[in-house]
Amino acid sequence: MSELVSTRIRSTAAKLGLPHLAEAINEYTRRADEAKMGYLDFLDLVLSEELAVRDDRRFRQGLRLSRLPHHKTLDEYDFSFQPDLDPRKIKDLATLSFVEAKANAALLGPPGVGKTHIAIALAVAACRAGYSIYFTSLDDMVRNLKTAEAAGRLTNKLGTYLRPSVLVVDEVGYQPLERAEANLVFQVISKRYEKGSIILTSNKTFSEWGQVFGDEVLATAILDRLLHHCEVVPINGPSYRLKNRLKAIERDTEVA
Repeated sequence: MSELVSTRIRSTAAKLGLPHLAEAINEYTRRADEAKMGYLDFLDLVLSEELAVRDDRRFRQGLRLSRLPHHKTLDEYDFSFQPDLDPRKIKDLATLSFVEAKANAALLGPPGVGKTHIAIALAVAACRAGYSIYFTSLDDMVRNLKTAEAAGRLTNKLGTYLRPSVLVVDEVGYQPLERAEANLVFQVISKRYEKGSIILTSNKTFSEWGQVFGDEVLATAILDRLLHHCEVVPINGPSYRLKNRLKAIERDTEVA
């Protein structure tokens, strides 16, 4: 390819909003020459590479906006430490069929068993697949909604939790809520019902949610909408954090 043509292609690619093509055109033509590609194969190469770059850019931007505390994947989860947890159930969730169906997933169990890790891994997978995601603890969500309500901006703030395709609500049940706070949670759950997915983690069984939300009737209304289309995964094994702490103590003891 002549330098003049190469320069013209780079200029056109930049105008079309294809900066990667502008940078990589010489590399593409080199690969095409080595593989003796036809015109259609070369076009397929260029378009496939551009799509991959664009998808990766969108994925990274989605993660930046998600407020996820980390980006762990299911490959990093030690299923062998939770023998009562069937990996197939989690891998079924990772197909994201529940997200496509605008259904929910609930991960229940005591602290430290990896509920948040799995929830985040599912959210990362959803982001990779092109879904918008957002992470919040229940306490943070309630606090932000209360602040917005006091300032007359509740409708606007609700959009933060209603717009994403997948909303991750972490740590449900760690702090009991007042009835007015529980009503704010109900608004989020009811407005997302059959319109977007929720992935939640909780250290409480559903029978204890009346205590969490300070009102049995309101808790029932929340559960009715949440569980209508929901995959429930109980995780009742030992704590990862305790395991790691015990290992550290053992190492310190051996050194001493």
